[in-house]
Amino acid sequence: MKHVTIYTDGACSGNPGPGGWAAILSYNGREKELSGGEASTTNNRMELSGAIAALSALTESCAVTLYTDSQYIERAINERWLDSWKRRGWRRKDGPVKNLELWQQLDSLLQRHSVSVHWVKGHADNEFNNRCDALAVKRRDEFASGGGK
Repeated sequence: MKHVTIYTDGACSGNPGPGGWAAILSYNGREKELSGGEASTTNNRMELSGAIAALSALTESCAVTLYTDSQYIERAINERWLDSWKRRGWRRKDGPVKNLELWQQLDSLLQRHSVSVHWVKGHADNEFNNRCDALAVKRRDEFASGGGK
């Protein structure tokens, strides 16, 4: 099984507001950058979108080490919130799961790949996280100016 390292990030100006997401995939010494965004979104949606886009880009089942600065994603997976939500019919203790369609997409991708998720401190000294942040911010700014697609 191929092992792929992925870094993801999301950025949003306002919440909701224009947002961008980015991912860097590394395999066998090669890298691929992905990015996108939306004109009106939230930071959590952009964080999820980066992870979904990265895992969706894999054309076969892979062992993945995914790094994110989103505690929302890291904790939902590693602390088994996602499993609890599914057992409860996609509900949290205090109501429906927010961003349901994105969590369902991510859950499906997590079933296809063997993924370990690790949290990294954002805006710190991690080169790949900083590159992802710069790509996500660039896309956010493009959507803020009306030039994003």
